[in-house]
Amino acid sequence: MQYRLTAPEHLATALRLPASKSISNRALILHALAQGTHRPVNLSDCDDTRVMIRALEGNAAEIDILAAGTAMRFLTAYLSVTPGTRLLTGTQRMQQRPIRILVDALRSLGADIAYAGNEGFPPLLITGSRLQGEAVTLAGNVSSQYISALLMLGAVLPHGLRLHLTGDIVSRPYIDLTLQLMRDFGAQAAWESADRIVVKPGGYRDTPFTVESDWSAASYWYQMMALMPTCEEEPAPSVELYGLFPRSYQGDSRGADLFARLGVRTAFTDRGVRLSKMGVPVARLVEDLVEIPDLAQTFVVTCCLMNIPFRFTGLQSLKIKETDRIQALINELHKLGYVIHSEQDSILSWNGERCPAEADPLIATYEDHRMAMAFAPTCLCVPHLRIDHPEVVSKSYPAYWDDLRAAGFGVTYCE
Repeated sequence: MQYRLTAPEHLATALRLPASKSISNRALILHALAQGTHRPVNLSDCDDTRVMIRALEGNAAEIDILAAGTAMRFLTAYLSVTPGTRLLTGTQRMQQRPIRILVDALRSLGADIAYAGNEGFPPLLITGSRLQGEAVTLAGNVSSQYISALLMLGAVLPHGLRLHLTGDIVSRPYIDLTLQLMRDFGAQAAWESADRIVVKPGGYRDTPFTVESDWSAASYWYQMMALMPTCEEEPAPSVELYGLFPRSYQGDSRGADLFARLGVRTAFTDRGVRLSKMGVPVARLVEDLVEIPDLAQTFVVTCCLMNIPFRFTGLQSLKIKETDRIQALINELHKLGYVIHSEQDSILSWNGERCPAEADPLIATYEDHRMAMAFAPTCLCVPHLRIDHPEVVSKSYPAYWDDLRAAGFGVTYCE
């Protein structure tokens, strides 16, 4: 399946973004650990959250989380303390994504987890038990989802949890998000020092909770505003996004500040944010994205199309996402005529180097929702753009293509 995209002549739209997947999935685990009756409301309608709900509300001996990486990490920890034996599996790609670091940490606490296939990878055979361990040391540069999975478990352990993170700590905002949500559900959890987190025993309380809209999803609309050409004869482009707030729990809200450097103004209203064009974009963008890795694809693509050289560091987690996002960006931007360079599996840069662009580019999505959504706005600059397997957006933003159509984009099926 492919979509061919065409750009609108004018961009003016208002829409409600999907609820935050990151918050939804954490809130569901915390609700389950609290054995609560008030399920969180305004949950994300994405694949990841659907499989999480199905897993938590069912009692199947085999749980297939498909391509949901968050569900794999969080459920691995949750099932370790949940009575019963279950096989936790996923798609072929999921079975290629490493999970040894989390499994080893849980085993050190006493978890009964066996590999049902290749050592170090899903599927996992997990038998729930009462874990007696209370201390874990983990490298700080691993996926924050490993860290969050352990932290959420900490409050239901008999002795709580002391987590020591070594080296550089990446994605700290996602750790802070987890800690804040844990406190919202009644846990006592906080940084004891710059590299140590203490979670006290005591469990969680049943708490009514409403999920806010997703700042990661907002980034693609910021991208459209940045790429939208302006014309004196036409009204200024405008986008209004409902459900976003200035004091968000989400680290990706920082994207608004970065887009200001690319010429997009954010005005907060009583309903959300209103985007508009402003000033002159920077000549070059240099930024450490270690705390907002999910926005890397958005900014890499945007800067290329705006002809803004860049150097983005802190991208080490991109290689273990839904795909190797570093290589995927290099491959697909080459089709559009841009030569991107990588260093140390953690840096992406562009110095303005170009190559011949394909006349009718087909963007591969690699089973990665963010590849589809970050490249779709390039139709504002690249005519005849096609997106392969566009259905992958269901992982986090199922209504993405419908929202594009409502905003005036042409989104048509093609072979």
